[in-house]
Amino acid sequence: LLSLPLWAAEFTAHLALTHEAHSERMEGQNLATDNVTVIEGESATISCRVKNNDDSVIQLLNPNRQTIYFRDLRPLKDSRFQLVNFSENELRVSLSNVSLSDEGRYVCQLYSDPPQEAYAEITVLVPPGSPIIESRDDMVNEGNETELTCTAIGSKPAASIRWMKGEEELTGEATVEETYDRMFTVTSRVRFSVTKDDDGVPVDCIIDHPAAKDLLAQRHLEVLYKPEVKIVVTYPEGLTREGDNLDLSCIAEGKPHPHQINWLRVDEDVPPHAVVTGSDLYIENLNKSYNGTYRCVASNSVGEAYDDYVLYVYDAPTTSPTPTTNPVNTQGTVRPHLLSLSRAASEVLAHIPGRAKEAPQKIDHAVIGGVVAVVMFAILCALIVLGRYFARHKGTYFTHEAKGADDAADADTAIINAEGGHNNTDEKKEYYI
Repeated sequence: LLSLPLWAAEFTAHLALTHEAHSERMEGQNLATDNVTVIEGESATISCRVKNNDDSVIQLLNPNRQTIYFRDLRPLKDSRFQLVNFSENELRVSLSNVSLSDEGRYVCQLYSDPPQEAYAEITVLVPPGSPIIESRDDMVNEGNETELTCTAIGSKPAASIRWMKGEEELTGEATVEETYDRMFTVTSRVRFSVTKDDDGVPVDCIIDHPAAKDLLAQRHLEVLYKPEVKIVVTYPEGLTREGDNLDLSCIAEGKPHPHQINWLRVDEDVPPHAVVTGSDLYIENLNKSYNGTYRCVASNSVGEAYDDYVLYVYDAPTTSPTPTTNPVNTQGTVRPHLLSLSRAASEVLAHIPGRAKEAPQKIDHAVIGGVVAVVMFAILCALIVLGRYFARHKGTYFTHEAKGADDAADADTAIINAEGGHNNTDEKKEYYI
């Protein structure tokens, strides 16, 4: 190895010390700044910060490399830039009423050895204008498809559009168009089929954008649907019986409102004396020949619908007299247990449907006849028992008071000759047969 001269070694050591000192100074002085996002029309603040500054000069340049601030001096003639703070470690400047033309890269510069630069990117957000919602059809029939379009004009960045139908989220198809001034227009279309339940339901076009909140447009659906028909029996409340009157009312709702309501009898003619008044059908003095299906038909521009009422005329209610029997014994008095039996029979008949009062239930004549037969049989049995009782307790009394009277000449002699006379009255005996 060749040995270097002494002076060369000293020079090399000096270079090393100089490089180390420079490196320490570069590591000690750090220039920093931050990117800024601002909504058009608002204010932005740029901060140039230095760590361990050694009295180096800080300045701020615009995207065109023009000096905005040199230390605390503003060479640029733009009064929107204002000094917020200046110190050895920071230069802070505000920019008011930011426009899209202010967007770009701003430079924080430190006059050190060597010079340092840090970059602050200003991004300007432009909110879209009020969204515009349009419908292909002002009114749509139930079951058909409709299409709605929503447009968000002039935003940066491009907006996103969501659709809501009531509480249901819909999926739309969006197209994005960029204009010459770096602005965007977004259009979204949504298609869906409607039912009558969608009538009056709001459809919302909701705009999502970082520079806008609660931005939406709304449109209410107009759905046309055919009538809904229902027949209501106004009279009678219970079963329809012969001789009754019948009053039916037809309730029809639709959009548009039904313009025509008709009554007919399926497969037969309506009774000749039936009266149709508007949506009501009235038939008096019913009989079984009127049985059948009566139909109310309502129609509008969308279509027609109907409801049926099946008429069945029952027999007129009948009333049977309550059988009452008062058995009388041979002495002419009413027996209490027979009266109780008669009352029980009357109560049974009174609880038969249709007996105590006219009810809408059909009378079962077989049941009534069976009850009456049982009651009559019970009464007949009671009479037979009573007859046998009185026959057994009926007899003739025989005494010995007049014994010997046949041989006497007169009454006094008969009495005197009578066996025992009056003195034997205490010993008189009676016999029952």
